[in-house]
Amino acid sequence: MKDVLRPSDPSMLKPQTPSIRTFELKEECGINNLPNQIMAKAISDGFVFNILCVGETACGKSSLLDSLFNTRLDSTPSTHDISRVFLRKNTYDLFEREIRLKLTVVETAGFGDQINKDDSFKVIGDFIDTQFQSYLDEELKIKRNLSNYHDTRIHVCLYFINPTGHSLKALDLVTMKHLDSKVNIIPIIAKSDTISKSELQRFKQNILNELNTAGVKIYRFPTDDETLAEDNVKANNLLPLAIVGSNETVKVGNQYVRARQYPWGVVQVENENHCDFKKLRDSLIEKNMLDLIETTHSKHYEMFRRNRLAELGLADNIDGKQMSISDTLDMKRNDLRQELEQREQQLKETFIQKVKDKEAELKETEKQINEQLTNIKKQYKDQKDKCDEKWRILEQEVNLFEQRKRANMETMKKGTKKK
Repeated sequence: MKDVLRPSDPSMLKPQTPSIRTFELKEECGINNLPNQIMAKAISDGFVFNILCVGETACGKSSLLDSLFNTRLDSTPSTHDISRVFLRKNTYDLFEREIRLKLTVVETAGFGDQINKDDSFKVIGDFIDTQFQSYLDEELKIKRNLSNYHDTRIHVCLYFINPTGHSLKALDLVTMKHLDSKVNIIPIIAKSDTISKSELQRFKQNILNELNTAGVKIYRFPTDDETLAEDNVKANNLLPLAIVGSNETVKVGNQYVRARQYPWGVVQVENENHCDFKKLRDSLIEKNMLDLIETTHSKHYEMFRRNRLAELGLADNIDGKQMSISDTLDMKRNDLRQELEQREQQLKETFIQKVKDKEAELKETEKQINEQLTNIKKQYKDQKDKCDEKWRILEQEVNLFEQRKRANMETMKKGTKKK
């Protein structure tokens, strides 16, 4: 075992970073088998890939997906009389040799068919955010189960552009601008066999110019890997990719190929001289699927997560001080406790003041009632005194009347006797 010191390592030049000793092992201990373990686990667990297809009705979304995976996926044809935009979602388990891929396909229905298209793109953006939110909810659970969680985050958006031959529609620009910060967008020209090659090249350039002017960021295949750099550069130069899809097979020479049969000839789907379908499939599935998955997680989901946690008041840097999530939660908990205590004190003071005000009001009412009662008693006494005086006078008058009556009776008796 040999101790090798590498002072040129940047991590060792930082004073705050502890030095790391590096050893070269003379004999194998099994570390070199780690990639095999990872590959075996990945094969056992399988892979997940989610595609979002955005485009107007009857632009060939379903046919392209069938052609991409060389199979017949479930699809329901859409009509142009749909009153609102909605999304169709289907999940499939695909097997190729030992590899299992759980593929989720989301297709727009009714996109671009309404007179008022203002809210067409919002439905798509909200759906992408909902998948991010579901993953974040699972990630923040006390008891997480991410290993068995079905990740539905969209990894790539295939944006279908109708082959007008002139320029992008306003709806296309607005939609891609709304989605470019949420998902990897690969623009493709659908049914590209309906325009000539010269028109197609001008159309591609017009699309790129409009996207650059509008500030729309589309996905570029990575060129940092030397083994893929050359192919990915070629694919990037072909963007937006001109695509032809077909579910039919036509005999060309001695073999049957996916193609579209026309009176003037055959357009082969996988012939690079006819369209960019093969370049799309190779770049999307064979070479860069993992990069699309990682970019979704490290860029788009990370941005959503950062913004969502910021909305909840969580941040790594507060008032210039680096803080972990636990520190931030403790600080928020203390702030909330103080706020609740202040609120409780305010409620107590408000309650006490209201009680005092009510007591004062009741005392004032009691005083008024007592005054009214005193007045009533006084009035009653005065009335009673008057009644007693009248009764005394009445009794005197009755006595006087009785005396007079008796006097008269005696007078009358005396007068009778004299006669």
